[in-house]
Amino acid sequence: MPRVRSLLGVLLASSLLSASACGSDAVTAPPPTIETATFAPALGVNIASSTKTTSGLYYRDLVVGTGALVTAGQSLTMHYTGWLTNGTQFDANGPTDTPFPFVLGTGRVIAGWDLGIIGMRVGGQRQLIIPPSLGYGAQGSGTIPGNSILVFNVTVVSAK
Repeated sequence: MPRVRSLLGVLLASSLLSASACGSDAVTAPPPTIETATFAPALGVNIASSTKTTSGLYYRDLVVGTGALVTAGQSLTMHYTGWLTNGTQFDANGPTDTPFPFVLGTGRVIAGWDLGIIGMRVGGQRQLIIPPSLGYGAQGSGTIPGNSILVFNVTVVSAK
């Protein structure tokens, strides 16, 4: 009888371990793609007129600046507005605000900015369409849900 109880204990423990392991095999949905996303019309997204980079980022110059060319390592100041694909604005720094300062290419901003702003000119305005992998990823940030595609209109105010 002790041997049967021991065997039953092993079987019970095995089945509990198997059952608990099943939950860890959950399949998560892949992040959305820019190409299949639906964008709110008010955002003015035009994928066909945008340039796709090897990183998966899309950009389109709305206004080509006439100032100096922007390169990595420069201190920039920017005005910007950021939206989710459904048109919800999550952040902005407009013309009446103190421009947002950062050094381009140092990881102080999301990767989509570090990659998408290079090559602009001072005074230029560009639309960035940023995949989740170059934004806030699966975890999201604040009011930005995980795996969000982000749309930014950015303006280079200065570069030094």
